[in-house]
Amino acid sequence: MRRGAPGQVLDSLPAGARALVDAVLAEAEARGAAVHLVGGPVRDFLLGRPVRDVDLLVERGPAGGAPELARAAAPAGARVVAHERFATAKLEAGGAAVDLASARAEHYPRPGALPEVRAGSLDEDLARRDFSANALAIPLSSAARRGRPAVIEVPGGLADLDAGVLRVLHARSFHDDPTRALRAARLAPRLGFRLARASASALRAALRDGAFGGVTGERLRAELEKLVEDARLGLDPARALRALDSWHVLAALEPGLALPPAAAAPLRRLGRALAAPPFEAPPARPASAGFMLWLAPLDAALRRRVLRRLALEGAGARAIGAFPAQHAALLRALARARGRGACDAALSALDDVALLAHWAAAPPAARRRLERWAREDRASAPPLDGRDLLALGLRGPAVGAALARVRAAWLDRDVRSRDDALALARELAGAARGARARRPR
Repeated sequence: MRRGAPGQVLDSLPAGARALVDAVLAEAEARGAAVHLVGGPVRDFLLGRPVRDVDLLVERGPAGGAPELARAAAPAGARVVAHERFATAKLEAGGAAVDLASARAEHYPRPGALPEVRAGSLDEDLARRDFSANALAIPLSSAARRGRPAVIEVPGGLADLDAGVLRVLHARSFHDDPTRALRAARLAPRLGFRLARASASALRAALRDGAFGGVTGERLRAELEKLVEDARLGLDPARALRALDSWHVLAALEPGLALPPAAAAPLRRLGRALAAPPFEAPPARPASAGFMLWLAPLDAALRRRVLRRLALEGAGARAIGAFPAQHAALLRALARARGRGACDAALSALDDVALLAHWAAAPPAARRRLERWAREDRASAPPLDGRDLLALGLRGPAVGAALARVRAAWLDRDVRSRDDALALARELAGAARGARARRPR
């Protein structure tokens, strides 16, 4: 862990975010406001990992809290999105963003419920966080540094960071917010940490007491989506789900839910693809691909129950539910396909999410064909379009059929120029006219 380097933390911030932080700190100095870097960015900085996000904590004072400071500090052209009810704000400019929050304290009215929040101190804000390794702050402004150490911690936070331990801050932490278990499953494998023994006992107690039953499907789904999306940060989704399975959390979400052994390799492959795309930029929201791969080996009835528990419905739920049958059909179609045109016909209806899931679940030969199609053939267009076919006299469904024939010939290199494509189109148009002439009147 980094020692004696907190003064360098500003240099570790992404360039665009650094400019916004500088603007906030300049305004904080003018107002005498106490501003700290908090949470995950401090953890990652001290571990020597890249700092990707910027979370600032503002201690309330006479000049107000985070929303007021963000609005006053916003450079020309910047955008401020403030939530007065929660005393938070986001400052955005040039594709960079900085999150600001006023110091808060919270109380959970019942297990699994959202917390009730009130204004609080820095110490109260750190005490409400999920793990000691995230309950850290680095004072940035003069008012924040006054009388405080270079790194502010909850008791034992820095020692836990050194030891690679995730430790909850009190025995009923998982009762208050069971989704902390899902965050632990994301953080532990990504950081190379382990769940502290006492924290594992606290999780077992929350499971025994049925705490997960009070969490809405939307909240659970949001955490599981992050589990897939964190693959961009180096997380293997299979390892995270395996941790949840070994902690008996998955079965608490829905009886019978587990990480099927057959899903582990496809999920691992998906994780690698999100971190280093094999053929094109992955979809912005890849979580559905992860759900497709995770749930595919389960029986259909359990898959439907899981989707209901996670409040997944509509087209997204239907796509996840239908994935196993569609994947089997796609593999059969690829096995029958002779030539690149036939592959294109089998794959052309895939959206980006389905393409990623089918690729991750496919055997090596099929993966290679999917990669080639995605890299080379998907965006390849023959040198004519529907207007050319209309000019040749084709009408109605015959236009689409002819376009498909020309496209297949183009991908198979049977057609290599516009003249070749027009010659084939004329043949197809002539055949269509002959077929119309032969129809009985």
